[in-house]
Amino acid sequence: MHIPDGFLDPKTAITTGVLSFFGLGWVLRTMKQHSIQRTVPLIGLAAAFIFVAQMINFPVASGTSGHLLGATLIVVLLGPCSAIIVMSSVLIVQCLLFADGGILALGANVFNMAIVAPISGYGLYKILQPILKNERGQITAVAFTS
Repeated sequence: MHIPDGFLDPKTAITTGVLSFFGLGWVLRTMKQHSIQRTVPLIGLAAAFIFVAQMINFPVASGTSGHLLGATLIVVLLGPCSAIIVMSSVLIVQCLLFADGGILALGANVFNMAIVAPISGYGLYKILQPILKNERGQITAVAFTS
């Protein structure tokens, strides 16, 4: 669910915007230190897949909509830093081109769906991974944490 403009008070919007800014800055610095030339095409492909998957919206409550997120799938496939970049880029494009979520609430949307969702999904996946060891268990862990 993208948060539209006017749903958050200014204090919350500014706080989440600052947290998102520093979170993305940390991720970009981390990615810069690693050689990511082999993962750049996968990051682009994942972003395109998530963008299309998130186009399927369903109404939730009073002017808001929900959709598939896909953060856990991407974090399991590409890792936390790449997943945060993928989810952030998709959210920014959706906000600016399709007015999906408000510009003033972009920091909150990025924080919730691009930073917290992949990190929490990855943490839950790592907890379930030793318990569910075979291939079917890994798929179950991804499906459960999504």
